[in-house]
Amino acid sequence: MSTCSLSPLEIRQSGRECGTARKDNRGCDYAAYVPDRLVGRTFRFDGEVAADVANAEAAITRLNLEATSLVDTEALARILLRAESVASSRIEGLQIGARQLLRAEAARGLGETPANAKAVEVLGNIDAMVCGIEQIHTGDAISVELLLEIHRRLLTRTRFEEYGGAFRTQQNWIGGNDHHPCSADFVPPPPEYVPDLVGDLISFCNDDSLPAVAQAAIAHAQFETIHPFVDGNGRTGRALIHLVLRRRGLSPRVLPPISLILATWAKDYIGGLAATRYRGAATSQAASAGVNLWIGRFAAACVRAVNDAVTFEQKALAIEEQWRRQLGRVRARSAADLLLRLLVGAPVVSVNSAAGLIDRSFVRTNEAVNRLVQAGVLNQVTIGRRNRAFEAPAIIDALTALERQLASPAGDIRTSKPARRVPQRP
Repeated sequence: MSTCSLSPLEIRQSGRECGTARKDNRGCDYAAYVPDRLVGRTFRFDGEVAADVANAEAAITRLNLEATSLVDTEALARILLRAESVASSRIEGLQIGARQLLRAEAARGLGETPANAKAVEVLGNIDAMVCGIEQIHTGDAISVELLLEIHRRLLTRTRFEEYGGAFRTQQNWIGGNDHHPCSADFVPPPPEYVPDLVGDLISFCNDDSLPAVAQAAIAHAQFETIHPFVDGNGRTGRALIHLVLRRRGLSPRVLPPISLILATWAKDYIGGLAATRYRGAATSQAASAGVNLWIGRFAAACVRAVNDAVTFEQKALAIEEQWRRQLGRVRARSAADLLLRLLVGAPVVSVNSAAGLIDRSFVRTNEAVNRLVQAGVLNQVTIGRRNRAFEAPAIIDALTALERQLASPAGDIRTSKPARRVPQRP
């Protein structure tokens, strides 16, 4: 039987698997955790937690309404969405640097399949996040079908592709070994419970009774508890956070990179999720304390994510101003002017992708790119099979520095060592 803290309902089952070593092929009893439904449940927040939630919502609103006046909103939104997707993948152990990923994305844009398998998976996460975000605006309903489509895109071109977009039909578990759940840290509900639990979760996500940050936190914890898929649960569950925030109108333009903070606060993140898996009644003090603990940690992660996003935005503004000094006089709305604004969100481009980005002809864009190369804003690189591309090293270095900063629990790598693996210093 599992030793993790369970459960409003424990489903006790026996597990045995054929074709394995004797030590792994043993029968055992284990307890699967089936959470209470969310619809109709009453949530009460402690005073401090309610204040934390209010602070988090104010910070995210401020990011969307005020801070984005510094640099191009579209460019900032694009790069922060990419950073959020990368961080969500990093939590799952997919380690890849900003330059590698950006070059892989450029190669894909040139019609090539990236050679780096990790890059393919992380690009799938970006595609999945974009898919979800583009389909949800303020007041729109989140659907089970959208959640499944996000998951399908996430697993496209991975070894688990056949399971994409479908609920699991077998028992899964977290921790222990690959053969049975006897020593697992946590065993989610049996597969027959999954469709009903996800349906309840989506109904909860479409309700407006709770503050948006609290709703997103609870929805994410419930999703991770259900663990409805064979693979990709963490990344899909973190995408759900942003669907809720978008639907509630809190982040209509710019997503705070919350996963970057959760990756740094991994122990608190996992502990917070576990705290929501209470024993006994949903109205118990233990249930309320667990939910409050998690929501408080989640709200703190939101505030930290916003603060670090604003810091990056200010750095990006300084870089753009330096580029303009290097370039000299730039005519407003020219190809060079537009490209300088949008390179923040697309630091690796081909002439064709840049032309599409700024909606200018290939000839005008090529002239602008050549001018930026001559000024030292862009460097020419080779992508894939002799494809010519151009990268803005200043922004790539700023992204690397941001990730290093975000890996520090205190936000300062000079005084607080990284809590996880970080890219080398630019």
